[in-house]
Amino acid sequence: MPRGSCPCTCGAFGTRPPRAVHGTGMINKHRLRSRCAASGSHSSSEPKVPAESAAFMRSLRHILSLTTGCALSAILGVHGLIPPAHAITTEQLLFLEAWRAIDRAYVDKSFNNQSWFRLREQYLKNEPMHDRSETYAAINKSIKSLNDPFTRLLEPTRYQALKRGNQGAVIGVGLEVGFGEGTNSQLVVVTPAPGGPADRAGLQAGDIIAAIDGKPTNGASLYDAGDMLQGADGSEVTLDVSSKNKVRTVKLTRQRITLKPVTWQMCGSVSSAVGPADASGKLAYVRVATFNKQTTESAKAALRQLKADGATRYVLDIRNNGGGLFPAGVELARMLLDSGDIVLIADSQGVIDSYEATGTAIDAQAPVAVLVNKGTASASEVFAGAVQDNKRATIAGETTFGKGLIQTIVELSDGSAVSVTVARYQTPAGTDINKVGIKPDVLLDDQTLLPTDSQKFCQVIASPSAPKLFR
Repeated sequence: MPRGSCPCTCGAFGTRPPRAVHGTGMINKHRLRSRCAASGSHSSSEPKVPAESAAFMRSLRHILSLTTGCALSAILGVHGLIPPAHAITTEQLLFLEAWRAIDRAYVDKSFNNQSWFRLREQYLKNEPMHDRSETYAAINKSIKSLNDPFTRLLEPTRYQALKRGNQGAVIGVGLEVGFGEGTNSQLVVVTPAPGGPADRAGLQAGDIIAAIDGKPTNGASLYDAGDMLQGADGSEVTLDVSSKNKVRTVKLTRQRITLKPVTWQMCGSVSSAVGPADASGKLAYVRVATFNKQTTESAKAALRQLKADGATRYVLDIRNNGGGLFPAGVELARMLLDSGDIVLIADSQGVIDSYEATGTAIDAQAPVAVLVNKGTASASEVFAGAVQDNKRATIAGETTFGKGLIQTIVELSDGSAVSVTVARYQTPAGTDINKVGIKPDVLLDDQTLLPTDSQKFCQVIASPSAPKLFR
């Protein structure tokens, strides 16, 4: 990283790290090799402080993370940094919290080729921040200038929803959604949660969700769709659903949904077309729908049971898995790899850290095929890249989404948070997959032939028309 830019350890306002919660694409900051001691603690976007003010600024760095409202304004005013007539308001302090979190941790220290310090001064002077909605608008506007869709403000309700999702439960309608086939693909139902609101309303796998609360979904990301489908417990959401060339409007009431990140099935007979050529015996299908706090233990339990039951090959399905917790993707790779790099962590100057296999694989020998599509992203791509580059698995499907960025989530004082891109990752071979994706070893032209329901999957691969999945 550039001098003075170690994420969440040092920066323009001092050495205390912001509070961080493991969230989407979260990286363990303590593993990053810090160069802060050698490079000093000032961000490149902050003007240098005169030597005679150094003692005061050292104190201010500590006070700034603890002091709010009028007390901070008074301190700044006494020392002549802000004219008394322009004392900082509580709303401006919240804006500064968000600005500071990005200043400390953001991976691109050019801030999209702009002066981040000058932006701060301009916004404090010109942007209205009289209430919370205006403050959020100012924060969103400043973040938009970075041109990074993954650095974003999470208002309190969205932040709470994200935390519940990472814990293994969400408030929503019980739908796993993904992208359909084709260049102009629409948002489709992958599977409804059994007994959930969508399931009770009759939604089925393959149904197209054309609009959510009147907003078209064409062009929306999985992140956008997730935000729109989730909400407060008991609130309603309206879906325009297309099924078998018939369009209907469905009104659903959101409720608490417990996520099951891993499901599995031992398949009986398997068509010889599936492969590999010299394989025989039982094939185990493992569906990993998301990477949350339950994924690691659930996947370990599944693989241990399947191995004990005599599995001789595995199909791991991470289609339409948009990621989640970065460490969970690493841990899944460690279950299949006894040695080698899993993922490389990089900044604009090159690789700064790596995660490796730990010699604790559950099964490092049996053939593995990994199913991917363009809804496979983030932590899922970490896993896919690791097993592909280490020649441990065949990647089957289509090119993945291409999200090679890692975020940390910094909680703000009002219960909101900012998700900040802190690093880029590369596959073990040094490939930067951001906006490129991971290319499959075996291309599947029509993935609708392979359902995500485990029993139906086993039926398909037992048929003569089963597709090739292994090299």
